[in-house]
Amino acid sequence: MPPHAPDLTFTDDALTRYSRHILLPEIGALGQARLRDSSVLVIGAGGLGSPLALYLAAAGIGRIGIVDDDRVELSNLQRQILFQTDDIGHGKAERASTRLAALNPDVEIVTYPVRATADNLPAFVEAYDLVCDGSDNFSTRYAVADCCWAQGKTLVSGAVQRFEGTLSTFVPGHGRPCYRCLTPDADESATLSCGQAGIFGAVTGVIGSLMAVEALKEMLSLGQGLSGKVLVWSALSASFRSFDLPPDPECVCCARKD
Repeated sequence: MPPHAPDLTFTDDALTRYSRHILLPEIGALGQARLRDSSVLVIGAGGLGSPLALYLAAAGIGRIGIVDDDRVELSNLQRQILFQTDDIGHGKAERASTRLAALNPDVEIVTYPVRATADNLPAFVEAYDLVCDGSDNFSTRYAVADCCWAQGKTLVSGAVQRFEGTLSTFVPGHGRPCYRCLTPDADESATLSCGQAGIFGAVTGVIGSLMAVEALKEMLSLGQGLSGKVLVWSALSASFRSFDLPPDPECVCCARKD
């Protein structure tokens, strides 16, 4: 959350647009102003990043960064709801920006049409209050998680495969676990991609939307977050379950920091 007291001045259009938020006593005008003054970096504009970015923009987050170097393909359209058929062949970051700006012109959209790496992430992450990772490979997830931990930035991380999705929030410091405590030694070659294993498209919508919920809660200091917990949702059993995630005393990331 930005450290300064937010400006509570809203245009008439903004008051109408965000009226359902402002009506909530837990948010009100002060909370909506905090969202307007906040910034979120979204890693990946795919199945998770699509609903995530749409809900962040609709909620009035002041600045949203999109990191994605891919182009829209026909097979994406089964789940990546930021895009439509006319977008095929175009860059995802560019088309995501157009769609989000059309949804809410109050929001500043910054695009980074590059692949997220350990080299470029520090500059990207530094410019935002919170990071949401919807990437689809462990090398990117590790790079994002390590960078967020090093910079003290909260990370909301989601993942999906087939009919199931997982979600957690990683808040650096004070003995809390990091992403590597959850997945210390993933074998990329042994993990099937969506293109290999398949994905039930609407699962990405559920987990991406939950990522937006958790990000907004963190921005507003609202309710109980998922730091130190992992939420798992199964579409086939229509069930949620959660488990505690303790810090790993041997973790190569957080154990050397705290």
